[in-house]
Amino acid sequence: MSTEEIPRAQWGGFFDSFSRQHEGWLTSLELLEGTTGPQHGPLSFEGISLNSSDRGSQSIVISLAKSPVEHVTHMIGHPKRVRLQRNEEGANASLEIEARNDTRTLLRFKSPMLPELVDGIV
Repeated sequence: MSTEEIPRAQWGGFFDSFSRQHEGWLTSLELLEGTTGPQHGPLSFEGISLNSSDRGSQSIVISLAKSPVEHVTHMIGHPKRVRLQRNEEGANASLEIEARNDTRTLLRFKSPMLPELVDGIV
């Protein structure tokens, strides 16, 4: 497994591209404080975005769906790091977001694969 840290200046464009590539993919969402935390899943990935306030603070918003009518939004305030983990084949396996207070949010794909191999299945 390889890990790539996404530079802060690239977060907005990265999240847009990541959202388009993985929309509808099954995920789990883990909130990590210390060694473990609450887990939610399986959830359908709807998107991730970067929000900036007038005062300069940022947050990252992850949108997921439990069903066609039940949606989940998870906000991470004051993010400081975004890391993308890829499996041995180079497919995106998970996205880890670390907040200023050192809590981490982990978005894992149930079946990581290269987006070009999905071919509109989701």
